[in-house]
Amino acid sequence: MKYLVLLCDGMADYPVEELGNRTPMQAANKPNMDRLAKKSEVGLVKTVADGLKPGSDVANLSVLGYDPAIYYSGRSPLEAGSIGIDMKPDDVSFRCNLVTLSDEENYEDKTMIDYCAGDISTEEAKQLINYLKGYFDNESFSLYSGVSYRHCLIWHGGTLNVGTLTPPHDIPGRKIKDYVPSSPNAKLLYDMMKRSYQLLKDHPVNLDRIKRGLRPANSAWFWGEGVKKNLALFKDRYGLKASMISAVDLLKGIGKFSGMNVVNVKGATGYIDTDFSGKAQAAIDEFKSGSDFVYIHVEAPDECGHRNEVANKVRAIELIDEKILAPVEEALKKMGDYKIMILPDHPTPLSLRTHTNDPVPYLIYDSRKDAAGTDIFCEESAKSTGIYVPVGHTLLDRFIKEE
Repeated sequence: MKYLVLLCDGMADYPVEELGNRTPMQAANKPNMDRLAKKSEVGLVKTVADGLKPGSDVANLSVLGYDPAIYYSGRSPLEAGSIGIDMKPDDVSFRCNLVTLSDEENYEDKTMIDYCAGDISTEEAKQLINYLKGYFDNESFSLYSGVSYRHCLIWHGGTLNVGTLTPPHDIPGRKIKDYVPSSPNAKLLYDMMKRSYQLLKDHPVNLDRIKRGLRPANSAWFWGEGVKKNLALFKDRYGLKASMISAVDLLKGIGKFSGMNVVNVKGATGYIDTDFSGKAQAAIDEFKSGSDFVYIHVEAPDECGHRNEVANKVRAIELIDEKILAPVEEALKKMGDYKIMILPDHPTPLSLRTHTNDPVPYLIYDSRKDAAGTDIFCEESAKSTGIYVPVGHTLLDRFIKEE
């Protein structure tokens, strides 16, 4: 038996006026998902428990069967592991975004223009992070470069008691004065954020980006604090050889810590320009190489939700259906019995441009038998079945263990 999980990050949404008061899932031309929905168990699952932040970290741990109440200690330790940082027990890690802020003189008066600095390239970002390292690295702090705008800061002997550190993707277009760190324990972090603007605003990389009509990465923004926790090995829990395919360090970190084979796909960007076909081929290759379980994470719908890109979010869903689901399922048909689970980790409503903890639709297809199913795969059809999984981390047991 082969098991495929197709995780469409942030795919769920609310009705959108431009789409005729339909959600992107309802508006998208996704014949393969809809065909499977007719023969699948379709329902809703609560991937993020009330009281937890609705991030991809909590939600994907939940989808992978890990109770966030036990295994979650912050997003950044998972990302740190992905990029090869060996965290010590007294290390505290932080996500470091390279962001674009407006140019008011006082830092507090600036506006969050772009949480990802115009999707800055990894090569450009590495130059900026290495430049900041020359000013910030010392016995207490170490900066590490990651992918695109996503990087990591380690505070050696630091503290988690830093107050509220707001994810920059939660505040697009807002003045940052209400969201900058205010806890006394976060003063050093805030000082680095303010100084980073002065260091980066006239850096040659940013001057060149501005000249080319691109947004500068003119500030570091710290959030997502956490300490290292070890995940139980996926193979020990489920008896399956597993693989993780994602462009995002967070998911790669979860894969690494859970003992999965983490596959790097050339051209996988985490946005709508990602190599969808490359991800599909990577999954097929993993199945052919002996993996029993493959988790394909696609970030594109989430990024489009954060940017309020209505047409792109619909198109991202269509590309997942056409370029990933169709070829991977066709390959699975030649390998024997298989099961497919498709779902988002959380909603990223276009109207809000951030995550919510609403239940999300899921489908589970079993090649050996047909279920009652629904005509299409969307939020409303999932709700109409009356099937509801209230504890997200139990869904994978339902997928793998229930026959």
